[in-house]
Amino acid sequence: MPRPRSFLGAIAVAALAIATASSTVLSGGLGATTAAADVGAAATTAGCGRAPALSSGTHSIQSSGRTRTYILRVPDNYDSNRPYRVVFGFHWLNGTATDVATGQTVQRDVWSYYGLQRLANESTIFVAPQGLNNGWANTNGEDLTFVDDMIRQLDAGLCVDTTQRFAVGFSYGGAMSYAIACARPTVFRAVAVQSGGQLSGCSGGTQPVAYLGVHGIRDSVLNIAGGRTLRDRFGRNNGCAAQNPAEPAQGSLTHRVTTYSGCSAGHPVVWAAFDEGHIAAPQDGATGDSGYRTWVPGVVWSFFTQFQGGTPTPDPTTPTPGPTTPTPGPTTPAPGSGACRVTATVNAWNNGLTEDITVTNTGTSTINGWSLVFTLPGGQNIVGGWNATYAPTSGQVTARNVDYNATLAPNASLSIGFQATHTGNTARPSGFTLNGAACTVA
Repeated sequence: MPRPRSFLGAIAVAALAIATASSTVLSGGLGATTAAADVGAAATTAGCGRAPALSSGTHSIQSSGRTRTYILRVPDNYDSNRPYRVVFGFHWLNGTATDVATGQTVQRDVWSYYGLQRLANESTIFVAPQGLNNGWANTNGEDLTFVDDMIRQLDAGLCVDTTQRFAVGFSYGGAMSYAIACARPTVFRAVAVQSGGQLSGCSGGTQPVAYLGVHGIRDSVLNIAGGRTLRDRFGRNNGCAAQNPAEPAQGSLTHRVTTYSGCSAGHPVVWAAFDEGHIAAPQDGATGDSGYRTWVPGVVWSFFTQFQGGTPTPDPTTPTPGPTTPTPGPTTPAPGSGACRVTATVNAWNNGLTEDITVTNTGTSTINGWSLVFTLPGGQNIVGGWNATYAPTSGQVTARNVDYNATLAPNASLSIGFQATHTGNTARPSGFTLNGAACTVA
């Protein structure tokens, strides 16, 4: 579990430090000067179409008169002509950028970048910034300035979609993600605040931004009441209907996800409460953190990847059950376009499971736009997924490509997956068809 020694006392000291942290946004901040980063207007960066000036590894940068560092993860198949989503992962108090980049405090590699790197399947640039004194006090706005400076360096050196910047963090990292939601709502498309509190300030905090809150009902470090307060600010900012989301019963070891209704177009609010304490990778049916079994990465990834190219326009009056679903890609599958092979691996626990699916094009023609159809065993219901859209959530399901994985060349493979609840039957689907052609199941 990613908690340092003397965690409770250290959090208390950090909370006191907020009194000395200014909530002023520096005049040079991206939030004040970068109109092109407004989420309503898609824009690419100077790094597009050029050889990459940054590579995976640790980088140093001067910010507010200090040398700051961050760990960068660039996709192995990076293409300078394609604008990439960027996810910033902020560490907890006394955690490190290395902890986030490797996932070593929960399960190395599996939990890298809060479990999102595995789900991204080389589609996303990841950044793990290092906080001063292993925290995010944001004194005089210096951590926000650090974020601005990293963004400038990334935009100059890599091809970035400026409408696809996201922040996620646990505990103090959640507090920093919240500070970004308050101060940089036109620079970041959405944030995910895991077990956070108002420890890094909230400069501004009056504009809408897509907001996901995740919090344990038995959190004794940063109480869930504080998490609800953070959530409610953006419920109001985003024009959502006031409500009191249901939360799991104590002792149930389950989680409940609620998507708010009535929110302004492109600014959803989602609340995920779970029956546990101050932990970053909770699992249903058992205590403690788990890299493979935690449901949180699937919820966060589904929340982030619903935004495909600028501001989406969902129906603001209809709530979506469970985590939100990514918007389908722009391509239309052509029926009967070649043979295929599918490998499906299920990881199940008491009343939940994840299923990782690898699809290989064994035909001789490139597939441009795909849909994979399969039937879930009775009692299984999808609550979130990655690298595809899934509808409906039970019975015969169609998984459709998203914009970044619509093309599947001969002999190429892609990975998708989902998280589901079950009532006892944890079997995988018995058959799959890709664009109407039956697949071999390995």
